[in-house]
Amino acid sequence: MHEVSKTSIVSVCKLGSRTPRPSGLHTFEPPSHFWVDAVEIPAASASTPSDLSRLAPLVDQLRQRFPTDRLLTQPAQLAPYESDGLTAFRVHPGGVVLVQDASEVVTVVRLCHEHGVPFVARGSGTSLSGGSLPVAGGLVIALNRMNRVLDYQPRSQTIVVEPGVVNQQVSRHVAQDGLYYAPDPSSGPVCTIGGNVAFNSGGAHCLKYGMTANHVLGIKAVFPDGELVELGGRSHETAGADLAGMFVGSEGLFGIALEIVLRLLPLPERFHTVLAAYDSLEKAGDAVASVVASGLLPGAMEIMDKLAIEASEQAVHAGYPTGAAAALIVELEGPEEEVAAEIPRLDAIMQASGAYELRVAKSAADRMNIWKGRKGAFSAVGRLSPDYIVQDGVVPRSRLGEALAEVQRLSARYGLRVANVFHAGDGNLHPLILYDGRIEGQLHQAELLAGEILRMCIRLGGSITGEHGVGVEKLEFLPEMYGEAEMELMNRVRQTIDPQELANRGKLLLSASDVGKQSHAPHPLESAGVISRA
Repeated sequence: MHEVSKTSIVSVCKLGSRTPRPSGLHTFEPPSHFWVDAVEIPAASASTPSDLSRLAPLVDQLRQRFPTDRLLTQPAQLAPYESDGLTAFRVHPGGVVLVQDASEVVTVVRLCHEHGVPFVARGSGTSLSGGSLPVAGGLVIALNRMNRVLDYQPRSQTIVVEPGVVNQQVSRHVAQDGLYYAPDPSSGPVCTIGGNVAFNSGGAHCLKYGMTANHVLGIKAVFPDGELVELGGRSHETAGADLAGMFVGSEGLFGIALEIVLRLLPLPERFHTVLAAYDSLEKAGDAVASVVASGLLPGAMEIMDKLAIEASEQAVHAGYPTGAAAALIVELEGPEEEVAAEIPRLDAIMQASGAYELRVAKSAADRMNIWKGRKGAFSAVGRLSPDYIVQDGVVPRSRLGEALAEVQRLSARYGLRVANVFHAGDGNLHPLILYDGRIEGQLHQAELLAGEILRMCIRLGGSITGEHGVGVEKLEFLPEMYGEAEMELMNRVRQTIDPQELANRGKLLLSASDVGKQSHAPHPLESAGVISRA
């Protein structure tokens, strides 16, 4: 029987009703059976045996509380919620509720808990790890309409927002007071603060300013049993355990954030942005290590390889050196005097780094053009191949050059091109593995290569994720990174908060009964009956 690969890309269809999707994808509803390629699987195993039977009475109660335009149950209405940024996974949700305020979220969560129905909170659906993928027979709680600024205190440099507020809107809201919100993921124009909190998002400037967790002061949240809690507060210092810090990055397993208190920063007085071209990717990686070792702390350091440069130039025409094997962006930012003192030190390092071309932004327009090329690179790579898998591993900065050379060797071994676009300052790799799903065996090879890269990151002392999260994509690799005791501890925390595992089931952590599974064991989705290698 046809083998379905072990990692994160599957093609699924409804029994007797194939609906074609781009690149060979198929959708499914919860019928009596599922098919994964040619493998028949009982539908109940996609969630739990009783999830589907519990859904109907829950929906009946929701109909009494929500108008039909905010309680979606028809197949055409549900289709946009089948997937997120990891588009190869598609699961048909049992229903979608478009909530408008915190009280509605609490009501829905309490009803889900009462009926034992799993739920997934969703913002803009930009997760690249399948973090907002629905659960078959479960409910999606869509938070986009909760997009209000609840409080703004420019003197204390704080702002309180609902989870559906878009990342870049925060900086726009406070710019008139000379402030901004530092975390800047590439999806900033569309991703929401609630999703950023769930996955502890970073961005190009997290090297200097940290991840989302460093900018969240407090969270009002609803736990999976419907209990309202206040984690942290509005001051910059709090007493007791850092419960807000525990919530950030929990990928929705601990509940849903209803109000988020964010720390703001003054806009930098000066920027100094350098674009360096290299004849090898390894030299660019070594240059990053040299900058960090010097004691300089740039606002951002980003690397793009030849493939990414070419794709970006075709799409946005930022004037990158297209003949380069690698381009490195280094940006100093801060007070005028500080940046002025750092410029000679950075220039000396860059001159000695082996760069054959150095370009300094002479104006704000030049700077924005350089960043336009970088920010547009992910989508631009889609011009090079019909499909690609993006990974999110992290390696120590001191071993960045070694890691990049290994990625090149793996690319050659598997016969697949890899475009590299990543946050070099913190060693957060984003290799994009190019493949064509229409060619027999290429998807499987791409998944094997992706797994090799993640295992390389672990071997070098890094992590399987820097900001995209574990989601469903990297679920099988977490036990390779942590020991059985650590995995059990994480599950004990989860079981304390959500013993029924209703909140974002199937993401980040294996089920408590599966703790200790090693990489040679079945993939969690295989155990759940969603994929098969039989």
